[in-house]
Amino acid sequence: MNKIFLSLIASSVALAAGTATAQVRTEKNISSALAQEIATETVNACSAKGYNVTATVVDRAGLTRSVLRADNAGPHTLSASYKKAYTSASARNNTSAILETVQKTPASQYLPEIEGFLVLGGGVPIRSGNDVIGAVGVGGAPGGHLDEQCAVAALDKVKDKLQ
Repeated sequence: MNKIFLSLIASSVALAAGTATAQVRTEKNISSALAQEIATETVNACSAKGYNVTATVVDRAGLTRSVLRADNAGPHTLSASYKKAYTSASARNNTSAILETVQKTPASQYLPEIEGFLVLGGGVPIRSGNDVIGAVGVGGAPGGHLDEQCAVAALDKVKDKLQ
């Protein structure tokens, strides 16, 4: 019986050791240099259309990596752009798609009440392959769909750096 008991303990220890190793993960994340470039390209894309916006880029965990506020962008755009970026990174989806889900699906009606979420168009995840490595949020254009267009244009400009 002792041999069986010791065998079970040895198996448990081996299993636990294997489990501990499996807990280490490698994750892709956005660099500060790329975050700054995306923020700049986003503000430039909106400026070219006459919109004074703020662009905030967050990492995969929703932590701010870069913020750029255009001249004459309203003070509210700082908070709006961050919350859109945070929402997009957290949900790993465009905030316009989240808004559509909230509007069409009664079970999703409380998503906007999650602390830090802003369910308006203008938040776009930043992907490297299948991994979301961050998100960009834009605030200040006369409509969330226009904010989103600027973010998408910026991501298109840096797509080769997202490989």
